[in-house]
Amino acid sequence: MTEEVEVTRTEEQLASDYSAMGHSVALVNAIIAGDSMADDDAEDRQDCVDRNVQHLELMVAKEDWGDEDMTAVNAAIEAGNGYIA
Repeated sequence: MTEEVEVTRTEEQLASDYSAMGHSVALVNAIIAGDSMADDDAEDRQDCVDRNVQHLELMVAKEDWGDEDMTAVNAAIEAGNGYIA
């Protein structure tokens, strides 16, 4: 049986994680809009969106966020979950 240990993130880690989430949001939105990976095959685009949405879902579920605005993150998760390349 594996125990999950919640690690307390520093302010710097929180800021870095929030920034990384922003990169995932931008990439998911750009792929859906056709502005990124347009020359890649559908399977690669879908895989990239799926991986980034999984990352966003894991990160947004963390309980140590402060007053960060998760509106764009939640919108990208919803759009990504509905995306079919």
